[in-house]
Amino acid sequence: MSYTRHRSSDGFTGLEAAIVLIAFIVVASVFAYVILGAGFFTTQKAQETVYKSVEQASTNVQLVGNVYGIQSDGSTGINEIRFSIQLTAGSPSVDLSRMQVVFSTPATTPVTLTRGTVADRSTFTTKESGTTSVTALRENEQVEIDFNVEPVQANTRMSIEVRPVVGAVIPFSKTTPATLLHTNLLH
Repeated sequence: MSYTRHRSSDGFTGLEAAIVLIAFIVVASVFAYVILGAGFFTTQKAQETVYKSVEQASTNVQLVGNVYGIQSDGSTGINEIRFSIQLTAGSPSVDLSRMQVVFSTPATTPVTLTRGTVADRSTFTTKESGTTSVTALRENEQVEIDFNVEPVQANTRMSIEVRPVVGAVIPFSKTTPATLLHTNLLH
């Protein structure tokens, strides 16, 4: 009796197909993992951007009370501006040492003032209770801002912007009264 060997590759073809199928599944799993990881990363970055935008857009500081213009003896107009600010409810403290104040009138170019220890035409002071110099604005505190300007005549409109490091700019306009006294309520 003679045996004939019959070679069939049917068994190997099924095994090869299974290996290829497993390889496709592994590659697809790795690809899906990479896509999901990128999606989670993008979602996290988008969330950080939204939180940062809300922080930047929200107003942390607000104007409190009146804005006063002081006319020093011998001055030809108001040469000092004084007003108070405080934090809005639930706001974190604000670094006043990096805050800016911008002042202008229709006849002058805007002047950007930075915080200093003496109020002059390029710096402003920040004081609590009108006497104690402070560098940070905290919850439940009012800080008085005081700065000197070129003399501003009667019936002149002034633009002032308070620019904290974080949060929205606080712009406001005031007009000097028709008759100037030593201390003037700007309206």
